[in-house]
Amino acid sequence: MLRLDSPVEELKGIGKGRAQTLKKLNIVNVSDVLFHYPRDYEDRSAVTPIAELEEDENAVVIAGVKEEPKTSYFKGMSITKAKIYDASGNINAIWYNQPYVKNNIKPGEKYAFIGKMTRKKNGAGEIQSPEIEKIGENGWQGGIIPIYSLCAGLSQKVFRRIEDEALKALETGIKDNIPLYIRKKYHLSERAFSIKNIHRPESPEAYLIARKRLVFEELFLLQTALLKLKNENAADSSGIRMDKTDMTPFFDALPFSFTEAQKNVLAEIKDDMSSGRVMNRLVQGDVGSGKTAIAMAAAYMAVQNGYQAVMMAPTEVLAAQHFESFKAIFDPLGIKTTMITGGQKAAEKRRSLAEAASGEADIIIGTHALIQAGTEYKNIGLVITDEQHRFGVKQRQTLADKGGKPHILVMTATPIPRTLALILYGDLDISIIDSLPPGRQSIDTFAVNSSYRERIYNFAKKEIEKGRQVYIICAMVEENEKIEAESVLKYADGLRDTPLGDRRIAVVHGKMRSEEKDGILKDFAAGKTDILVATTVIEVGINVPNATLMVIENAERFGLAQLHQLRGRVGRGSEKSYCILISDNKSEITRQRLKTMTKTSDGFKISETDLKLRGPGEFFGTRQHGLPALRIANLYSDMDILRQAQRAAGEVTENDPGLEREENRDLRTELDRLFLSDNIGI
Repeated sequence: MLRLDSPVEELKGIGKGRAQTLKKLNIVNVSDVLFHYPRDYEDRSAVTPIAELEEDENAVVIAGVKEEPKTSYFKGMSITKAKIYDASGNINAIWYNQPYVKNNIKPGEKYAFIGKMTRKKNGAGEIQSPEIEKIGENGWQGGIIPIYSLCAGLSQKVFRRIEDEALKALETGIKDNIPLYIRKKYHLSERAFSIKNIHRPESPEAYLIARKRLVFEELFLLQTALLKLKNENAADSSGIRMDKTDMTPFFDALPFSFTEAQKNVLAEIKDDMSSGRVMNRLVQGDVGSGKTAIAMAAAYMAVQNGYQAVMMAPTEVLAAQHFESFKAIFDPLGIKTTMITGGQKAAEKRRSLAEAASGEADIIIGTHALIQAGTEYKNIGLVITDEQHRFGVKQRQTLADKGGKPHILVMTATPIPRTLALILYGDLDISIIDSLPPGRQSIDTFAVNSSYRERIYNFAKKEIEKGRQVYIICAMVEENEKIEAESVLKYADGLRDTPLGDRRIAVVHGKMRSEEKDGILKDFAAGKTDILVATTVIEVGINVPNATLMVIENAERFGLAQLHQLRGRVGRGSEKSYCILISDNKSEITRQRLKTMTKTSDGFKISETDLKLRGPGEFFGTRQHGLPALRIANLYSDMDILRQAQRAAGEVTENDPGLEREENRDLRTELDRLFLSDNIGI
């Protein structure tokens, strides 16, 4: 009997080869098939006569076959043609590299051909690679047909057949993971009904009912898991209780004054660290808002209370920059800062490790080397992770586990709308630095097409002649570091034939070894090169006050939050800075997105716009958060359901924090399955 955890090979028609293909989609059992939701739907109830076919529009044609299909070969490719007809006329259907099609259709029989009509140069129409369905005794059934995201080697027709087999598992019963009292209160359909009708909608109304339930379920489970974790942290009174430190010596050492926004966030941190509970706080702030100074203040408080503070950064360059910044402030105060990274020389690293283990070092800054075996600390009181979106939740926890129950401060310069932050960081309290320090340079931003490239190069040349430096960012064409590296090197080589050809040009990309990459970035920061041609490896952690121009090629390929981060690499010194976005894409969404970049420098407004125009993909596109990707919910269009799910999760966890009641038993089991497995770091 089929169960949800049965391997896909137990489904009818799936052998080892097809199972391997499905594995590329992360489908290994029956449950994975059921939860691989459609990305779109086609209404195939309407039939279009051949004479009324519109070019490039999906249509269903009910037609007979005039004669035996013929297969020919051209440059190793098979081309199968069949002339089909109905009462209004006839047309050719054509399939490429599908010679078996001719065995599936016979003259004299009627079939449904589903596909798009295109016109050849001579004006004649043809239907390219249509799906074929034999017309049965009951005629054409049509209906709403699901369309899935698939990979090579798997057709829509084949996957729909696999889905039909998996749906039979629902007939043996499936537990509902949302408690009955929540389903009733929020008018949610049963899980089995919802899964069936998301794949095979009985009607448009049934589809909407099913989708609401599954969107709610996805968001409710995630929120409940995070709130449960937050409640457990809040109930744990065994945290380090620190005295509210006199911060005067620290503030006197700073070359600037805190903004009101920084003071408010620091007050929240001081309250947390003196509460007796473990602090778990996220500090969000736009580029240049002063998060590093907040981290310094928290570290000062920990050290004054007799504890070590540890700060983990995602790159060696960023770690080194933090190390220099911290030393400049803390050395005069008699507070020792040390650094631990993978790229250190052996003797230097041994010394740093010894200082951390003995307690001689008060503040330890580094990269992933901080959490590796062999790195020990005397008494950690505070753990800070910078650019949290670059770390998984488990990495953050591994560092915290090096020292009992230290306070945790998470920092990110990636502006995230608050509603989305509650999903990504629902286990953390959130603080926002919502203003920039006075005097921060504005960056003039322009969106142009490639016809301006020569003018841009001439402008860049003038900036370099003034003693300034330039970034040029190339978009990654695809998820392939080899191709990425080749494209960046080719672009840099092409600059030799432009007005910038006599300038000092350096290249940095993801395929380089860390030491090589860091060396190039350090040389650029030291002013040894004029132009840095790079991929998004420089998105965070590069502070070069002398760089005044950021040029981004194929800007439409980046998310707005990413463009905003890249733009933030300039405007860090006293000179006027510029960002030029180059794109030949003419779509309306691209136009709106790039216009947003030219109109505002507010990272939170920018991320709201991107969420509206592009959905949550940019935030969930990688799995670095340690959270599962959303399968069906859209955090912009489903905002009302999100609010309901958050409210319901709050009700459940408030009344039963440990989910120990009988009515919540299946919910707890599902949360354990989803969030306590090895690959999910909650």
